[in-house]
Amino acid sequence: MSNGMRVDLSALDEVIRKLNGLLSDMDNAHNKAKYQTDIPSTAFGSMKFLESNDLHDAHQKQKTRIETMIKDLHQLIDDFSTSTSKVRDKYNNQEHANKQGVSAAPNGGSTGSAY
Repeated sequence: MSNGMRVDLSALDEVIRKLNGLLSDMDNAHNKAKYQTDIPSTAFGSMKFLESNDLHDAHQKQKTRIETMIKDLHQLIDDFSTSTSKVRDKYNNQEHANKQGVSAAPNGGSTGSAY
């Protein structure tokens, strides 16, 4: 940042805010997939309909796959959000250090090291 470049921390804050909103949406999706898509085996038919058990098993497998996909996607978004927060904090700390270096240097020069 001593090279004259500046990072728009508000843009990083906005990315983090949106990622956190997305995580909340993913929590809602996971809860719906887990608790609101359960279908009892009797809904697929009676024992007279021989394929009813196969349909129920297929439904349960797909339900589990969807829950796993949502969980994995949630983890990916959470990892990206955490990384973005760390980057934002590093830029903020460096900017703060640069300001301290400029105000402490004689004649307005910078004593901070290059980032």
